Amino acid sequence: MNHLTVKYNELSAEEFIYLWKSVWDGAPSLEQTALAMQNTLFRISVFDGQEIVAMARMIGDMGLNYYIKDVVVKPEYQHKGIGKMLIDELMKFVRDHGIKGTTIFVELCAMPDKIPFYEKQGFSANEAQRLKLMCEVK
Repeated sequence: MNHLTVKYNELSAEEFIYLWKSVWDGAPSLEQTALAMQNTLFRISVFDGQEIVAMARMIGDMGLNYYIKDVVVKPEYQHKGIGKMLIDELMKFVRDHGIKGTTIFVELCAMPDKIPFYEKQGFSANEAQRLKLMCEVK
């Protein structure tokens, strides 16, 4: 692992898809991902030399709600503090852009094996049940 470089709001659709494929199947299309990058509040990416090794995104309404999305650290770079750094940077964004003197709801969805990591970052589960609907656009 060479010197890591952090970049803000430069994560491209191609880099996103590359990292997605390093941990999940069924990557979204390039066009869909490009639109998502364009409409993301805050993007952070981590590079080892020229290779992207981690990313995270923040979406939300900038007032009441923020949602952490797509936190990905390539498997060979996990357990090195990169994930914690990503979450710290995302939370800094919320604190820097939120209305002073208010409480802001920050949430995320995590796979069961990642829950302990997020709990260490201060997140806790609530009684809400996550529901989903995959809407096909024709």
